[in-house]
Amino acid sequence: MSGRSPDVRRTLAVVLALNAVVAIIKVGVGLHTGALTVLGAALESGLDMFNNVIGMVLVAVAGRAPDEEHPYGHDKFETLGALGIVGFLSISCFELLREGVTSMVRGSTPRHIGAGEIALICATLVVNVFVVAFERGRGRRFGSAFLLADAAHTASDILVTLMALASLVLSLLGLIWLDAVLAIGVALIIAWSGVQILRESIPILVDQRAIEASALRAVVLGVSGIQDVRAVRSRSTASGQLFAEVTISVSGETTVDRAHELADAVEAAIEREFGTSQVTVHIEPA
Repeated sequence: MSGRSPDVRRTLAVVLALNAVVAIIKVGVGLHTGALTVLGAALESGLDMFNNVIGMVLVAVAGRAPDEEHPYGHDKFETLGALGIVGFLSISCFELLREGVTSMVRGSTPRHIGAGEIALICATLVVNVFVVAFERGRGRRFGSAFLLADAAHTASDILVTLMALASLVLSLLGLIWLDAVLAIGVALIIAWSGVQILRESIPILVDQRAIEASALRAVVLGVSGIQDVRAVRSRSTASGQLFAEVTISVSGETTVDRAHELADAVEAAIEREFGTSQVTVHIEPA
């Protein structure tokens, strides 16, 4: 994790700058036109900026090497940051729903819509698409749960921006009432993004099993000299590193040196099969 932390922070710095440009444009267009959907998109981009700043701090903490207080490392701080994104998504979802319903009841309408405003929102859409591709690619390259979660959030921004664009075009055509309806749709998209992030983050935080016990047992039993596998446990971190504990039984006549060789062989077999791993092997007599 520590090796990729600077790369993740640099990625977030680039994304922060791009999100700032997008947010400023959307706020300007939203205030000028009064389009609720555009203001909702501006809120979404503003939250993106805040998430990027929080993420840079959290990733720096997650990048620290294991210490006395955190012997398993600090990876879960990054996953905690991904949950922070869900909190911000919840805020924006609630605000958009409230404003959308209020607008429908009161009959609020956008104003001052022209080709210039539509062109500016189109420009932010292009930036959104670039940010998603850039952040998702870096997230996969560095194995960063936070970058992938933030990319998923920004991916929802593409649809949100499209809906903001549709709102402006439809309002220009006289269908002004659809702005509130689209704003509610934006809120639902944001809520779905939050659900998806939760589905990916909670299993890591609660140490859900990373590998099927049967698959892990099969790999261990494939090591010559092991008579039985009595217990297996596994969990994974945000960076994809596997932690596994295995209890094996060997012949009671096995020497200490031979038992150590078998433990090393089990560790190597698990890493070959499942990738970067930290394996603890307990050895018992058969």
